[in-house]
Amino acid sequence: MKVKNKVFVVTGGASGLGRELVLRLLDMGANVAAVDINGAALDELVGQAGQARSKLSTHVVNIADLAAVQALPEKVLSVHGAVDGLINNAGIIQPFVKVNDLEDAAIDRVLKVNFYGTLYMTKSFLPYLIKRPVAHIVNISSMGALVPVPGQTMYGASKAAVKLFTEGLRSELLNTNVRVTIVFPGAMATDIVKNSNVAQSSLPMQAAQAQRSSRMKALSPKEAARIIIDGIEGDRYRILVGSDARMMDWLSRLNPRWAAELIYRQMQHLLSR
Repeated sequence: MKVKNKVFVVTGGASGLGRELVLRLLDMGANVAAVDINGAALDELVGQAGQARSKLSTHVVNIADLAAVQALPEKVLSVHGAVDGLINNAGIIQPFVKVNDLEDAAIDRVLKVNFYGTLYMTKSFLPYLIKRPVAHIVNISSMGALVPVPGQTMYGASKAAVKLFTEGLRSELLNTNVRVTIVFPGAMATDIVKNSNVAQSSLPMQAAQAQRSSRMKALSPKEAARIIIDGIEGDRYRILVGSDARMMDWLSRLNPRWAAELIYRQMQHLLSR
């Protein structure tokens, strides 16, 4: 689906990858409803949109709140008149600890934002999308859904749920005009730790150091957004963003046990206390 003159809803649209998706869509002539829990960041996004701000609307919504999400489609339609695309980008990580040490509230929050938020948004907008001549749903999963990452087990589980949900949804919509794409980003230089309200003190020192060093090598959100939107225009089924995501996808299919143990060997020292 060509994005020009289409209306897209983007969750987590005020920062990181979401912000770059919004700005690139606007640059390509799309209209965008940016959804985020952070109102101040949405205000900054309006300034960053420049002359394209007339094509942008912003909506402060907690996607883990079902009632708030169910009220959102009519608000978007009141501004833009239609919805042609939905990009479920919003996501958070967990504190970098083992499941046995992870508080129930943290588990609940990760599942609600990453999986239920994606589900709520999809269920709320699908009745409108299915009426369009052509439409597209894009769900952002994670490289962590391909291989297990110790210390991010619940995050990976939530993103694996997004993966299978998206694949099943695509099969259900094969005979409709709605296309469905699943995205697996690798490492990116974003503020996901800060935006997840995960205190740096909850990360082992080695993990924080690894995060800082990886950012120097990570794919930029701007480049990731370009890859994803090119995939939308090409009606891609799966989009692997970054060489690390492509490698983990290959390894997980070639020998999943070996891939899991490889990640464990690289990550086990991060969990030592």
